[in-house]
Amino acid sequence: MNNPEKRHYTVKCPLCGHQQEDDGLRLTCPHGHEPALLQAEYAEREFRPRPDDAGLFRYRSWLPVTRTLSGVGRTAVFRSHGLARRLGLRNLWIAFNGYWPERGATLETCTFKELEAHTVLARMPQDSPVLVVASAGNTAAAFAAACADYEIPCLLLVPESGLTKLQLRTPLHQGVRLVVLEGADYADAISLAEAVADHPGFQLEGGVRNIGRRDGLGTVMYVAAEAMGELPEYYFQAVGSAAGGIAVHEAAKRLLESGAFPGSRLPRLMFSQNASFAPIHTAWRSGRREQPNPGGDDERESIMTAFADELTNRFPPYAAHSGVYDVLTESRGDVLTVDRTSALAALHIVGESEGIDIEPAAAVAAASLAAAIEAGMISADSAVLLNVTGGGRARLARDHRLVQAEPSLRVKPAEPRASVVAAVRELFPAHEHIAREVHVA
Repeated sequence: MNNPEKRHYTVKCPLCGHQQEDDGLRLTCPHGHEPALLQAEYAEREFRPRPDDAGLFRYRSWLPVTRTLSGVGRTAVFRSHGLARRLGLRNLWIAFNGYWPERGATLETCTFKELEAHTVLARMPQDSPVLVVASAGNTAAAFAAACADYEIPCLLLVPESGLTKLQLRTPLHQGVRLVVLEGADYADAISLAEAVADHPGFQLEGGVRNIGRRDGLGTVMYVAAEAMGELPEYYFQAVGSAAGGIAVHEAAKRLLESGAFPGSRLPRLMFSQNASFAPIHTAWRSGRREQPNPGGDDERESIMTAFADELTNRFPPYAAHSGVYDVLTESRGDVLTVDRTSALAALHIVGESEGIDIEPAAAVAAASLAAAIEAGMISADSAVLLNVTGGGRARLARDHRLVQAEPSLRVKPAEPRASVVAAVRELFPAHEHIAREVHVA
């Protein structure tokens, strides 16, 4: 790991304009106004990838980090031939995030969550509190692997359905504790994470509010622009919180402002969700800037039966300034839904035509691309970027012996919250004395 450096960026609130130095932990604007997603303002205005780095930190000048790590992977972008033929497209590009050595894809936890994990950790101060991460599974796997590299203590809170995603190449690092929530969903994990992070010695990772997470995910667009020589006209991705979609939009704006790709325009964001659970789609179709409302027991049932459970975020940042509504509006984008049958068909079609296994969320995105073509929304000559947000898990299992992460604790949401939080905190007794200087909503 490189030595820490002075921060080459500041943090700005896009709503009130407040700008300040970053402490590596800030998640919200200190001024009391409606929610807004903070953004990093970089000293470097030109697009200057580091020629000596092939990984994520090739884009270090546009990442909110103070240190870097060698050997970290990145997105592999290539022009599709097999899937393009099946769909009738002449300019389809795939951003593959996962494990596919022949394509140069070496993300060992098989999703683009690895991009955000390394950036979040490289942003944090070295003597950090315990990082608290709520996850549906993939994000937890990414942080579990990255925390071993940075030696940062981390608490992972995951619903039981996400435990299968935590099959890793090595056992959990001694500083990482995994808590499984039985009979719960992702929103329950988020709620518990916020409760634990209210205590000294713990720091909420923050999800989409974390500029490290978003700018790490935004590197997908930097890799694509380098490979394509332009920005795509359409960008397809399946979304839960839409952190990745917001991130690539922010990244595309930086690229356009840099002047590196004259003639390009902002890509139109085409988001996809499970038909059985689609709060972003519902809100977008309403035509109003209103936060999706949770739907009680019926909604929980829909979450449990969704094809891609990693997309089941009940509280996406839809109405937040510079959040989902704003990026869809600014990019002239849209939100599509696909049912289980269509997603399953896409899973097989991509596997057959490209020769690699993909994750359920990526299948939802591929199915929505096929639906958009059928509906006449995409022409055969359009420059399209399909973000395969995860893939190669079966390939990784063939190449490496994987270890199932074992939970340090199992809890149930129905148990008294105070006792659950106390039991979770006891997993890190040495950190209770740490004075926590955080800024969370």
